[in-house]
Amino acid sequence: MPAVADTMLRSFLGHDVDRVFCVAGESYLPLLDALYDCAEIDVVGCRHEGSAGFAALADAKITRRAGVCLVSRAPGAANAAIAVHAAAEDATPLVVFVGDVPSRELDRETFQSGRPLGDRAKAVWTLHDPASTGDTVRRAFRVAESGTPGPVVVFVPEDVFDGDGADPPSTRVEPGRVVPGDRELDTVRGLLGSAHRPLLLAGSTLDTPRGRALLHGFARRHGVAVVTSNKNQHLLDNRHPCYAGHLHNATGPGQLAEFDRADLVLAIGTRLGQTTTRQSRFPRGPEPGQPLIHVHPDAARIGGFHQVTAGFAMDPADFLAQFAETAVPHPSRDEWCLRLHRIEEERARWIPPPHPDVVTVGDIAAALDELTAGAVTVVVDSGTFTSWTYRYLRFSGEGRLVGIDSSSMGFGPGAALAVAAREPSVPTVVVIGDGGFGMNGGELATLCERRLPVVFVVSDNGSLGTIRLHQQRRYPDRGIATDLANPDFRLLAQAHGALGLSAETPAEVRTCLAKALEHPGPSLVAVRTSREYLTPATVPR
Repeated sequence: MPAVADTMLRSFLGHDVDRVFCVAGESYLPLLDALYDCAEIDVVGCRHEGSAGFAALADAKITRRAGVCLVSRAPGAANAAIAVHAAAEDATPLVVFVGDVPSRELDRETFQSGRPLGDRAKAVWTLHDPASTGDTVRRAFRVAESGTPGPVVVFVPEDVFDGDGADPPSTRVEPGRVVPGDRELDTVRGLLGSAHRPLLLAGSTLDTPRGRALLHGFARRHGVAVVTSNKNQHLLDNRHPCYAGHLHNATGPGQLAEFDRADLVLAIGTRLGQTTTRQSRFPRGPEPGQPLIHVHPDAARIGGFHQVTAGFAMDPADFLAQFAETAVPHPSRDEWCLRLHRIEEERARWIPPPHPDVVTVGDIAAALDELTAGAVTVVVDSGTFTSWTYRYLRFSGEGRLVGIDSSSMGFGPGAALAVAAREPSVPTVVVIGDGGFGMNGGELATLCERRLPVVFVVSDNGSLGTIRLHQQRRYPDRGIATDLANPDFRLLAQAHGALGLSAETPAEVRTCLAKALEHPGPSLVAVRTSREYLTPATVPR
């Protein structure tokens, strides 16, 4: 076995890699051959590099380690660029290894040469010397996972994969933990002790079993209302009395106004990005309307867009652990938490549209909530339909929402592949539009090959609904390029070997979903949804 491929493989194992996603290519055949004999790493061959990248990104969300994607040369790298962009937008660690043209052909306009990745990656390197193999892999994982996580791309020329003289394999580096001193903690205790309406904004770096447990305990013990950052709705059981809602691109002004009444905001584990803060609407930027405590692993993210009262560059779970043994009794907070929870609870109460035969994605979300009680993993693709899911599906402590900040269409199929492989005991449901499914629906074949229990719910309204909505607002009755001529998705699923179902009424939605959730392998429910009611805001009440 060539030394570079062997060292790279052993370095993968040293960084706890147990699954990689790829589209096979001739430019990294030695690495594929090394993986052939490695029982510790599951190699998932995908139908498209974009899906492979999305799958690796979703895998990172579940494991909290860098996902790994292997692609070949410029065309494969170009296809994977969408996942690199999404990982950067989403602050998710991803390492993409690209088998490149031979070294002698670099920068010579040769067949399939070029570097289509880079402007959104944290780093882009080329492994020129076999003696740097292990060190390059170590640096790639360290940079991808440190600070604000993100994507790293490593190009490896074809001839380097065949090289000898590689350095020793590398292993994961565990950085020391940062713990605030008593003086800093006293500042937080003072602010927390005097607050009557504290609100904790929980972000993605709390999405570990330990982080979620500490968040639950902190909210209960200190009587703090909790709102979650964009696409992290599952961080706290949505039926918990301290759960106050989810900040996303459809959070209404009335609910934001209620959050504004907080007299202390603790932003724990969130970057305070544009979608979560609704373009700095809450917390207001750059000057918040209340004291702001910001905890995030990357010091560069603290104080960048919001003035903070106190900032801590550390693991957010470690921060919450400092308050696990103390409590600040404050009876007035019960009323505050209850008020915010009731508002969210009322918003989540499903009221069908006035026309009983019209089907919306709200029918899908309400049926999922009823059938699973929130103990479900839901992968959301891109589209205005996601706002129905956020509002009417309430996640339990066992549930999970998987999505990406960039809202890239076609994320769902690859992400479902990764999620179902990690958590087969919890149902995985992909809520996706007909446009998004049309982009990467080929991964249904991969899911059928592996017999993974994934339910696709395709909202079929024959339209790119989000763009259609914006067109209608700006240029009424001048829609163009948003109509879709769709196949029969039910028959398409059956052709792949999946269970294919279709629904055209609210009652059929529930019946089909129940049947799909019981099916042991992949299934697809095509739901004929309304073009008129694209979001909850478009339904007359």
